[in-house]
Amino acid sequence: MSEQRFIELETKLAHQEALLEELHEVLYKQQARIDQLTSSMKVLIQRNDDEEETKVKGAPNQKPPHY
Repeated sequence: MSEQRFIELETKLAHQEALLEELHEVLYKQQARIDQLTSSMKVLIQRNDDEEETKVKGAPNQKPPHY
């Protein structure tokens, strides 16, 4: 192989390595965001479940709003 051919291959490899590192960083940030959203969703689901439970327990003892 000629010297020019090696230079071209090394250049392509360097670009691919840079793109791979960039992709890795994007995926890492994306996973962190997914983890954050999953955690937030769990909190919201728990709050909703707690509110529904409170409504079911408290409903028979409450007077209707027109009284």
